[in-house]
Amino acid sequence: MLLAADIGGTKTLIGLYREGPERPAPVVTREYATLDFESFEELVETFLDETQRPAITAACAGVAGPVTGDTARLTNVPWVADASAVSRRIGGCPFLLINDLEAMASCIPVLLPEELHVLQEGVADPDGNAAVIAAGTGLGEAMLHNLNGTFVPAASEGGHADFAARTPRELELAAELIRTYGRAEVEHVLSGRGLVNVFRFTHASRPCGQMPPDIDETDLAPAVSANALARRCLMCEEALAMFVAAYGAEAGNLALRYMATAGVYVGGGIAPKVLPALTGGGFMDAFLDKPPMVDLLRTFPVRVILNPAAGLLGAAVRAQRGS
Repeated sequence: MLLAADIGGTKTLIGLYREGPERPAPVVTREYATLDFESFEELVETFLDETQRPAITAACAGVAGPVTGDTARLTNVPWVADASAVSRRIGGCPFLLINDLEAMASCIPVLLPEELHVLQEGVADPDGNAAVIAAGTGLGEAMLHNLNGTFVPAASEGGHADFAARTPRELELAAELIRTYGRAEVEHVLSGRGLVNVFRFTHASRPCGQMPPDIDETDLAPAVSANALARRCLMCEEALAMFVAAYGAEAGNLALRYMATAGVYVGGGIAPKVLPALTGGGFMDAFLDKPPMVDLLRTFPVRVILNPAAGLLGAAVRAQRGS
């Protein structure tokens, strides 16, 4: 049995998989609030107790943070994931620890057509590289390097790179982020908290009449999206439009940096929830608005990942592959 986990800043998905010819098959999966646990070991122990502790032959976990060897310090969670410690608790099987976007990228070759929404058909180059960008609690980016016809995922911490403002309005937003945080990074805009930052900017830090006065901070981003999609608040609409345009622009940056002629994949928890906004034109307009590379970018396939457990599936793929 394979053990796979996708450890995020807000939630963790963990599951057991059976090996398959290409794509591992899920047996049982669970979702936990990451911060409900003191450590990754405690989380795994809880899951195994709930599933009668089956024999594990290989394991892989994708974690939201940089990985060094067998350990990773999560960016938005105050604990360290230690693959060696967990491996000892589950019988000493091989345990691979990778960045969460590297895990998500690992599922790309086995995704089914119905698990993808096409934003731009493009013309996929079978010898080209691919890229993944995913906004959720944070922002992750990864490259899939095409090595003799096989995608080899490579992680990055691109979400913490500098935010590149493109318009006068975005320059105003960047200035506000610098005042607040000391610098403006991409994740300050493209994440759940990023959308809240943009919302506060468009509202000039004034209350929104369409929000409950006692709304919890964690509920703000979904509420902004809901208000915008329902057209209940013009300033929420502007916030979501700015978010979508910045998302498309950063996806285009990633496409050019990695020469992702085999495709750009938009993952994470936010994209499927705001799919009507992504398909409204603003995302692809910003993606393509990079003269003199517009014609080149028109050839790049762009797809939204609809599978909510893509990172977990990717971890299972890597556990099965063993590297």
